Amino acid sequence: MNAPVILVLDADPPPRLGRLTGRAVVRHADERTLAGMLPEADVLLVWDFASDAVRAAWPGEGPRPRWVHTASAGVDRLLCPALAGSSTVVTNARGIFELPIAEYVAGLVLAFAKDLPRTLGLQQRHVWRHRETMTLAGSRAVVVGAGPVGREIMRLLHGLGVRVALVGRTARRTIHGVEDLGRLASGADWVISAAPLTPETRGMFDARFFGLLQPSAHFVNVGRGALTVEEDLAEALGRRWFAGAALDVFQEEPLGPGSPLWDVPGLLVSPHMSGDTAGWRDRLGEQFVSMYELWAEGAPLPNTVDMRLGYVPSTDISH
Repeated sequence: MNAPVILVLDADPPPRLGRLTGRAVVRHADERTLAGMLPEADVLLVWDFASDAVRAAWPGEGPRPRWVHTASAGVDRLLCPALAGSSTVVTNARGIFELPIAEYVAGLVLAFAKDLPRTLGLQQRHVWRHRETMTLAGSRAVVVGAGPVGREIMRLLHGLGVRVALVGRTARRTIHGVEDLGRLASGADWVISAAPLTPETRGMFDARFFGLLQPSAHFVNVGRGALTVEEDLAEALGRRWFAGAALDVFQEEPLGPGSPLWDVPGLLVSPHMSGDTAGWRDRLGEQFVSMYELWAEGAPLPNTVDMRLGYVPSTDISH
């Protein structure tokens, strides 16, 4: 019996798959060669998770891999009707990024509450200006996205004394449904976006939404760039509808040097780094190898994406 073929859509540095030596044939593709190599693959590892190549190549002729794993939390860059309608199992990297992203969000919230961006700016100008800052304990946050990232953000913010409301697609137990989002956001000090990108969530943070926020509020997006209408955010901040924002994800990445977002007052820009801590690539590789071992045994795979929803559903709700 021939060894299964694992096709890797590469990014630099490539994954470390040494544990699979002799147990699988590992081949490598780029955006140019992916379509021609797909029919020979049993498994596709989307290591270059910022690429749209899978979505473009999948509808071609011939067999397709039985399993696709993406080394990311989001799957919006690879899902297409042909893949979603197939029998292929798609999995993601749930379990790798939740805590780092939550720590990053907590750092942003603390930085905004204690006015650290302004302190750094004043230091660069050699200006001594005493101010009063915000007490974080007792403030209110709304976390949009009730998956593992959103829940970890809620846990860490709770530890800082923040009162957190978690909003998901469907209301259940202690989670609010999207119908409550406007009411909750209008009274929040912090609105955190950690939602997946789906047709329902695309552009959900727009001028109408930003108009609901109170003047002291801050908005943070660590979900997907297309959740936010960036032009509306820039205009709202320019008009001082609310106090400030931080974006770690953008509609187009990398953000070009000529983008007006760099200079929006009150906006903190970071280069899609909230989940990337030292050793993250090694952890992604180890996760894939462990999942491959389950797949090779015919065991059920964790982190299986619901093709209808476009993400891995939570275990506390039936669909």
